[in-house]
Amino acid sequence: MLKVMIVDSDLNRSKPLKQSLIDNGFEVIAHVGNDMALDSKCRELQPDVVIMDVDSPSRDTLENICVMSMYDARPIVMFSHDGDKAKIKAATQAGVSAYVVGTIPSERLTPVIDAAIARFEEFKNLRSELSLANTKLDERKVIERAKGLLMRQRNLDEDEAYSMLRSMAMQRKVKLADLASQLVEAAKMLIV
Repeated sequence: MLKVMIVDSDLNRSKPLKQSLIDNGFEVIAHVGNDMALDSKCRELQPDVVIMDVDSPSRDTLENICVMSMYDARPIVMFSHDGDKAKIKAATQAGVSAYVVGTIPSERLTPVIDAAIARFEEFKNLRSELSLANTKLDERKVIERAKGLLMRQRNLDEDEAYSMLRSMAMQRKVKLADLASQLVEAAKMLIV
């Protein structure tokens, strides 16, 4: 059973949403009256999904979503009465997984939440892949710098410098990128 936290300043407006969630098999763990403490509430309650009902997403709301998404990201479904394209774009850039204009029938609630979770997971995987690719690129750059240092200092060609780096890394039982970083840092200290 997925745990849902509702964020809506209007308790009467969110009663039908809460009932629809319960009827569709979700556990509503909290109703938060404003989004000011969104990050801390999410850390405290650990909902699986956050559902926000707003007339129109304000700049403060979007900033609070950004903060939550940076530190404790989770799928966010936003119901709004504002169909402005700029607001929709800003909300999705802030971290909203599904932006729904108006209300939806109870039977469509589960598919909307499922789509938001799927989009969130896909985005999370893409972010992880990008982070890994950037790390590998950074490692490759430092290895190239270390090879260049060895080539100049020892009058080696590129293959010999790489072999020397690899051999040193194996002897010291460290990652090639870590050894290369140490060599580059040591060279900086000698030059200064």
